[in-house]
Amino acid sequence: QVQLVESGGGLVQAGGSLRLSCTPSGRTFSSYAMGWFRQAPGKEREFVAGINWSGWSTVYAESVKGRFTISRDNAKVYLQMNSLKPEDTAVYYCGAGRIATIRRSDAMDYWGKGTLVTVSS
Repeated sequence: QVQLVESGGGLVQAGGSLRLSCTPSGRTFSSYAMGWFRQAPGKEREFVAGINWSGWSTVYAESVKGRFTISRDNAKVYLQMNSLKPEDTAVYYCGAGRIATIRRSDAMDYWGKGTLVTVSS
C-alpha cells in the first residue's frame, strides 16, 4: 500500500515558478514509477510528467516540455514548474504506477488528493 500527499500549490503570476512535492508513505515507494497529472475545471485528468523508479528516465507532455522538470529522491517526488501560464491552472495530482503506462491515468495504482495551482494573467 502506498499513500501519496501533494503539497506546494498556490497562486502565482504568469511567468512565475512553483515547486510541487509528493510525499509517499509505504515501503514499496521506491519500486514505483511516479507521475504528475493535472485536471482543470470541466476537463479530464491529463498527464504532465513521469519518472521511472531510479530517476534516470523522464517523460513529459508536449505542453510542459522545457518548462517543467520532474525529479525524485528517496523521500519525495518533485515537479519544478517554471514559466507558468494561465492554462497551467489545475489541480495537480501525484500518482504511482509503472513506467510503461505512466502516461495513462487509468493505469495508476495509487493517487494523492491533489494540490491546486492557480496562475493569474
